[in-house]
Amino acid sequence: MDKESPARPSLRQLQYFVAVADHSAFGRAAQVLAVSQPSLSKQLATMEEELGVALFERTSRRVKLTSPGEKLLPRARVILQEVREFRAVARGAIGLFGDKLAIGVLPSIGAYFMPIANRRLHRLYPQLRLAVQEGSTVQLLEMLKEGRLDAVVGTPANDPDIVSHTLFTETLWACAAPDDPLSAATTPITLSPLAERPLLSLSSEFRLSRIVERLAEQAGAYVSRDYQGASLDAVRQMAVMGAGVAVLPSLYALAEAVRDPEFVVRRIDHPDAKHEIAFHWRRSSPLQDDCLELAEHLILVKREIREARAEQFQ
Repeated sequence: MDKESPARPSLRQLQYFVAVADHSAFGRAAQVLAVSQPSLSKQLATMEEELGVALFERTSRRVKLTSPGEKLLPRARVILQEVREFRAVARGAIGLFGDKLAIGVLPSIGAYFMPIANRRLHRLYPQLRLAVQEGSTVQLLEMLKEGRLDAVVGTPANDPDIVSHTLFTETLWACAAPDDPLSAATTPITLSPLAERPLLSLSSEFRLSRIVERLAEQAGAYVSRDYQGASLDAVRQMAVMGAGVAVLPSLYALAEAVRDPEFVVRRIDHPDAKHEIAFHWRRSSPLQDDCLELAEHLILVKREIREARAEQFQ
């Protein structure tokens, strides 16, 4: 290359760079991108040569970013995201978001809300394909700001770079062992029966855990430190085994109660026993109208779910 010419990494090279950084392995990155590993390695070697810096430390076990690589990775993500948005705007005539939407969702939402949302969106926009990533709101919003996601369905956020649109509010439900007095209740429960009892929740990275802590304080209960679940299924199983009372959001609790009639849940009757869900996107995104339109569709999806279950759970 002419020494006077500036280094100009191609979009393909940037895509390969980000993929290897995300997967910490050339082989896995090549597999995800559906390219050969030698081709990927060659492109990255060329990119490193043109930039005059090593982007990765290569060992027999894994691939690690160098200091220059760590500094360049966020910029590469932004460039790729802006290109995707540029193309989406150019393809605006074919419908919402073009043909692909990378969306992050909470685990409590993913399996119980997104399949219904996906069916609705597919009917309206047959060309649109959803790529769903689960995680905590904190994790997902970081991915959103890095350009790895187009939007996030999670708990409310206060970030000047993010637009948040409230979707709905989930009520919270209690689950205990089958022989627990709470399981024998036939109406919603107050906080009184929870006094001096251990409450089970997700780990502290999820906002639900902070809501449960506030409820525990008001009930005179306490959050169990012996077990903090990584999934709602795990929290539920610990409660069924008698380890405490699980506090579960309604989408999960009611879907599982419909699937398994022996799974008993009771709504917690208290103003703070709720879990707000919002739709987030980047304030800099050129797809503001599309995001608002999608948010309205998601609100209708929740309404459909609520109406379908209204007769089963009062």
